[in-house]
Amino acid sequence: MGDPLERLGSDSATAMGIDTPTKDGELGMEIDGAAPFRENAATAEDWRKALNKVVPAVVVLRTTACRAFDTEAAGASYATGFVVDKQRGIILTNRHVVKPGPVVAEAMFVNREEIPVFPVYRDPVHDFGFFRYDPNAVQFLDYEEIPLAPEAACVGLEIRVVGNDSGEKVSILAGTLARLDRDAPHYKKDGYNDFNTFYIQAASGTKGGSSGSPVIDWQGRAVALNAGSKTSSASAFFLPLERVVRALEFLQKGRDSHGNKWEAVSIPRGTLQVTFLHKGFDEIRRLGLRSETEQMVRHASPPGETGMLVVDSVVPGGPAHKHLEPGDVLIRVNGEVITQFLKMETLLDDGVEHEIELLIERGGIPATVNLMVQDLHSITPDHFLEVSGAVIHPLSYQQARNCRFRCGRVYVAEPGYMLFRAGVPRHAIITKFSGEEISVLDDLITVLSKLSRGARVPLEYISYLDRHRTKSVLVTVDRHEWYAPPQLYSRDDSTGLWSIRTAFQPPPPLPHSSILDGDLVLAKQAACTAEVTMEQVDQERRQELIDGVASMETNDGHSSEGSHAQDESDIGKKKRRVEEDLSADGAAADYSLLDNRELELKDTRNGDSTVVTDYQSPPASSANASYAEHVIEPTLVMFEVHVPPSCMVDGVHSQHFFGTGVIVYHSQDLGLVAVDKNTVAISVSDVMLSFAAFPIEISGEVVFLHPVHNFALVAYDPSALGPVGASAVRAAELLPEPTLRRGDSVYLVGLSRSLQATSRKSIVTNPCAALNIGSADCPRYRAINMEVIELDTDFGSTFSGVLTDERGRVQAIWGSFSTQLKFGCSSSEDHQFVRGIPVYSVSEVVNKIVSGAKGPPLLINGAKRPMPLVRMLEVELYPTLLSKARSFGLSDQWVQALVKRDPVRRQVLRVKGCLAGSKAEKILEQGDMVLAINKEPVTCFRDIENGCQALDNSDDTDGKLNVTIFRQGREIDILVGTDVRDGNGTARVINWCGCIVQEPHSAVRALGYLPEEGHGVYVARWCHGSPVHRYGLYALQWIVEINGKPTPDLDAFISVTKELEHGEFVRVRTVHLNGKPRVLTLKQDLHYWPTWELRFHPDTAVWRRQIVKALV
Repeated sequence: MGDPLERLGSDSATAMGIDTPTKDGELGMEIDGAAPFRENAATAEDWRKALNKVVPAVVVLRTTACRAFDTEAAGASYATGFVVDKQRGIILTNRHVVKPGPVVAEAMFVNREEIPVFPVYRDPVHDFGFFRYDPNAVQFLDYEEIPLAPEAACVGLEIRVVGNDSGEKVSILAGTLARLDRDAPHYKKDGYNDFNTFYIQAASGTKGGSSGSPVIDWQGRAVALNAGSKTSSASAFFLPLERVVRALEFLQKGRDSHGNKWEAVSIPRGTLQVTFLHKGFDEIRRLGLRSETEQMVRHASPPGETGMLVVDSVVPGGPAHKHLEPGDVLIRVNGEVITQFLKMETLLDDGVEHEIELLIERGGIPATVNLMVQDLHSITPDHFLEVSGAVIHPLSYQQARNCRFRCGRVYVAEPGYMLFRAGVPRHAIITKFSGEEISVLDDLITVLSKLSRGARVPLEYISYLDRHRTKSVLVTVDRHEWYAPPQLYSRDDSTGLWSIRTAFQPPPPLPHSSILDGDLVLAKQAACTAEVTMEQVDQERRQELIDGVASMETNDGHSSEGSHAQDESDIGKKKRRVEEDLSADGAAADYSLLDNRELELKDTRNGDSTVVTDYQSPPASSANASYAEHVIEPTLVMFEVHVPPSCMVDGVHSQHFFGTGVIVYHSQDLGLVAVDKNTVAISVSDVMLSFAAFPIEISGEVVFLHPVHNFALVAYDPSALGPVGASAVRAAELLPEPTLRRGDSVYLVGLSRSLQATSRKSIVTNPCAALNIGSADCPRYRAINMEVIELDTDFGSTFSGVLTDERGRVQAIWGSFSTQLKFGCSSSEDHQFVRGIPVYSVSEVVNKIVSGAKGPPLLINGAKRPMPLVRMLEVELYPTLLSKARSFGLSDQWVQALVKRDPVRRQVLRVKGCLAGSKAEKILEQGDMVLAINKEPVTCFRDIENGCQALDNSDDTDGKLNVTIFRQGREIDILVGTDVRDGNGTARVINWCGCIVQEPHSAVRALGYLPEEGHGVYVARWCHGSPVHRYGLYALQWIVEINGKPTPDLDAFISVTKELEHGEFVRVRTVHLNGKPRVLTLKQDLHYWPTWELRFHPDTAVWRRQIVKALV
């Protein structure tokens, strides 16, 4: 595991894209007159003694950034630190290791003793910080603190860097100090950078993991602090220790003044919000420096001074804004000639809240400026708001420099789900929300507290990449409890933790039948004027748009630090990668429950409408459009689907989907839309529907996911369309029979992203193509036991819609299928293709819903409706040509019987595998040929489905099929059990220590394996910055035991985890998908990662979140 400063440039600035252009002043080695070179006479014995003293005081720091904050992403990493005060228990390391946000850390000494450490200080500007620990916790190691000697650093000094280089526990690298006045390295344009200080340079070749290592001389003194490197030249960058020594003295005095406990210590730090650079006299002359001024400065400065400080940038709104400008040359501060950063910072730190006088030259013209020194800590955020996975806090000085904005503005460190769904990127500055100006974080909290769940309001923001334009998006407040109620985190340096409190209790959700105010206005305008124009809002997703706070992963290996995956919007792949992140939980919000009413539906696809209006549905876009296009266009719906990163279950491969569906039922009380499962993959999602017949966008709810076929049903409330919209929208006429044949003409009709109907006439080339989709690296839904329709021409792999006859009757859904192309053994890529899905199964399910067939009730639009169950043979089958089957020994009699049954296909179905845990698992075997069911020959998948449906229609049945199979040269009649599945999908998930666990879904069971210890609970995702990230409990495995107690199902899992306490080390036994068992330990953190459960309640049609265990 690398050091996270790989992100910041820690010891590998190349990975950070470090930008260090060669300057004239860097062409040669300079000797600092203030620290004259002395011949180093140290012997090997001297170094051995020094290292024997130093190594025991150097620790490996294992840090976990629990939330993204300011310049840092959530993640887990290794780094180095060293003891600088043994009596008080203080460890020195880098700022990017201590983190500006919530962090959990442990220190491991050389004898493998591990102790918890807590942050006590991180400098707002310079790259150093301190952890504290209990000295009494180190019981078995004899060590001494490492003294700090900043005055010993000089050019030519031989040094050793002792630390955790490249993940090694102890690594000692040699080098020689080459420069003491190197510019602070620039690591990232949008991340942490040090400034207003010199750095020390040496060619020690340090790499990731050695951040925070001591740079020691032969006497065992720390002369500098390792911070970063440039691997292309093996150069390492060390931070001078003068300001470190000052901060340490404040901590020591503060600790002594409070007796035996730690309290927050105030270390005065002043700023003008100005970045200075040290430039040589040659360049300063070109800026206009007068010769008499140069003469005076050279005479007043120490021997060997080569330059002066020049203003590089000024932060808007700061003390120096409109007073200083880039290019101003600093001459005096309070009458004293200043040419070095150290003197300037000393004056600023000692003059907080006082006025200072600056003498500058601007283009050769001297000027005097009086400025008030600002408290640097006042512009360093120490609190943040977490809402719907987003981390929002005041803009820090660090990011204000990068973005050129005023400090304190409302800054999005992580967009989470709600803001990501609206298209708000990371690093955005929120300027207006719900029509109200947002200048500070409290303004945003006030506006959020007034919004009900499900409300849709406008938001305006500025991106640092496009700072001159304000962008406007529409934010939808989460209707379901995907995340905890909004929470405020505040830093407490006395405990080393961030205290958490609920920001406000969200108001009750809007009734599901309610419609947005904007949509109501739109409907009224349509009714009054019959002229409605649809505004297309293009929500750009730039590269920096990332999916989720504490982003989420499905891979079973370790990711590099806590970096955010940055994926562009790719509709062609229907993929937006998630890296996730979950928020810590709080109390669940109250809901106003809808009245539960029993309701029987009328058996009609289009309910009677009494609304009379002049509104006309938009005509087909082309004047020569087909009749089928005119008929089918009012039935088409464009889907936009978002999946919360906190609930990405069932192996879903994306957070954002688009697609086209078709209305299959529309009445006054209920509307149903059919769409492929590569658009609506799971029920844990937010669905927005845009209708081709009427310009309006409303929400939908997933009510049925077919366990086998590639389609889902989404319900909408017709009343949300308004009377005009409800009359303009209609349901398509389904035509399941007769089935399509090769050579038939069909019309392919769909919608473009601009809701324009598009169609073409095509010819069916194969009406019964059997799908063969392999399992993905992360198992997810894949269509099995399905025959699809192929055409001679279509609109490409991203176009979905329907296939109709010349009268506009729907014969198939032209749906999208997800697959994964694998290249070699280690690389793969997600792809999609489109095929026709016969509507017979859609028609059967819709008929059952309309007629009120037996099944579990589900609340839809305020009324309980029974939802159908699907009986199925949980076996994956594939067709084999009869010519091949004959070679396996199939008799001529059966060959002739199968040909007679189906002269077109001329095939027999063979068993590829049984789903683990199914009733057929131990009865059917791989390679069995399924010849007949109840003595009736079987040639296609639909014959199997018909056999299962016959069991449902029979009164006296045990749910078993009488199947005739051919196995190893023999015909066998056996009874095979069937399974009954609902269309809910996964309806229950648990988050424990940052991993999402669920019951093994069908795609996992289709691999044919479940642990012998029981089905276990399956790890679907893990979150960056969580305990499972820190200790390596990744996805794609089952948890079968915790502390020796079996966890065969979710109930048992909750029962076991309820007994675990905060900070307790837990022994976890897992089994990987490949069957390999493993035992690991992790430390539970209930403060930042409480255990919670998310469950769908069909009686209220709401996903509710419940705390299982949290730190009280």
